[in-house]
Amino acid sequence: MADTQGSRASLDKKPHEVASMFDGVAKRYDLTNTVLSFGQDRSWRKATRAALALEPGERVLDLAAGTGVSTVELGRSGAWVVATDFSKGMLQAGAGRNVPMVAGDAMHLPYGDAVFDAATISFGLRNVSDFDAGLREIARVTKPGGRLVVSEFSTPVFGPFRTVYMEYLMKALPQVARAVSSNPDAYIYLAESIRAWPTQEQLAKRIEAAGWRNVQWRNLTGGIVALHRATR
Repeated sequence: MADTQGSRASLDKKPHEVASMFDGVAKRYDLTNTVLSFGQDRSWRKATRAALALEPGERVLDLAAGTGVSTVELGRSGAWVVATDFSKGMLQAGAGRNVPMVAGDAMHLPYGDAVFDAATISFGLRNVSDFDAGLREIARVTKPGGRLVVSEFSTPVFGPFRTVYMEYLMKALPQVARAVSSNPDAYIYLAESIRAWPTQEQLAKRIEAAGWRNVQWRNLTGGIVALHRATR
């Protein structure tokens, strides 16, 4: 496994760079996320599961699943959920969780056409080098009428709060990461990628252009996170 201490991916998002970066933060990834989000990550996972409206027995793709924490949450619905991530280090860090795990690139998924009833990607679409192609690939493996939920960092809707949040991203977040993360430089990439990400409305248009319909979104925590829901 590559030694990624003190390294981070650039915003041009070369897949091997991003995968190596996540390999390097895998060991303490879940703890770091909980600390940096002030514990909000748990409620965001629950909201994602609710938005998918899963039924027992459905087949679900959890893309960019990391260590499988989100997969476990989705599985509480009774659906069959497979964790998929391009960072083998992240999957190895979550190997103790009792969920199926498959290594795979979002732009070249190792699944056949129309095999999933629903799909979700949480905080990972930003890391796909061509996320429009990734959205089309997710559509390929999802059945007609299937559901998609994208959970992603977004743009706070209240101006003064947005200013405070952006200050936190660029100044406080890297400092907190240095105290709790195994690779704090990776969280500088995190902050920069969030700032460069499309707004809620812009992302909705990109999802629709990728072949999805009935695209809607819901803001969580004042717009720090947005859930975009769509139908195949």
